[in-house]
Amino acid sequence: MSLPVHLVPTLTGVAVGGEVTVGGDEAHHAVAVRRLRVGERVVLTDGAGTSVVGDVASTGKRVFAVTVASVTSVEPAQPSVVVVQAVPKGDRGELAVEVLTEVGVAGIVPWSASRSVAVWKGERATKALARWRSTAREAAKQARRSWFPEVAELASTSDVVALLAGVDLAVVLHEEASIPLASFEVPDVGRIVVVVGPEGGLSPDEIEAFVAAGAVSVRLGAEVLRTSTAGVAAVSAILSRTSRWG
Repeated sequence: MSLPVHLVPTLTGVAVGGEVTVGGDEAHHAVAVRRLRVGERVVLTDGAGTSVVGDVASTGKRVFAVTVASVTSVEPAQPSVVVVQAVPKGDRGELAVEVLTEVGVAGIVPWSASRSVAVWKGERATKALARWRSTAREAAKQARRSWFPEVAELASTSDVVALLAGVDLAVVLHEEASIPLASFEVPDVGRIVVVVGPEGGLSPDEIEAFVAAGAVSVRLGAEVLRTSTAGVAAVSAILSRTSRWG
């Protein structure tokens, strides 16, 4: 049975035999909802490469302490994959974030595309971004990731163009593209960016801007996928050709 995973702000300086205190909402959910008990073994991670395994030494209303049995630190996975996800309508954004996190992306950039049905502005934007970040955090714990993905601020098309500069591979998913994703080399190290358009599709100006910035317009296959699932399909196809999945 997999051990429960809890996120903590930092594990700097933690050593075997030491004690880590977990507080706030993370501890409240563990103690009050999940009924965490003294003696139970858990995993704590800082989401930045370090994890510890240990036994619960004590619990309180919104706090618990863990005695550290082992400490593990890992480097970020290579290649690093960032997905620029056009903001979809409804809860499909959270679905995209969840599956992209589970598949192992390093970052997710919400993008306000010209044909996006959903519009993030003001308080709505703040709440939507918070939901994306919360979804990524919970999915990363479920997937037992040591490195949690970064969910960036809402990006404009010009922001995405700037992001594409200097990466090792950038692809734009487009159903009318003539180049299949499987037709070119995937780097085993470095940074890869995948751009996923909205329900209304990419505009010619957007495709032109991204290609001019060095991206390749590619298709996955004959089927047209939803914006919430196209990204995970593309990332899976890419990672299957690297040592991460090899």
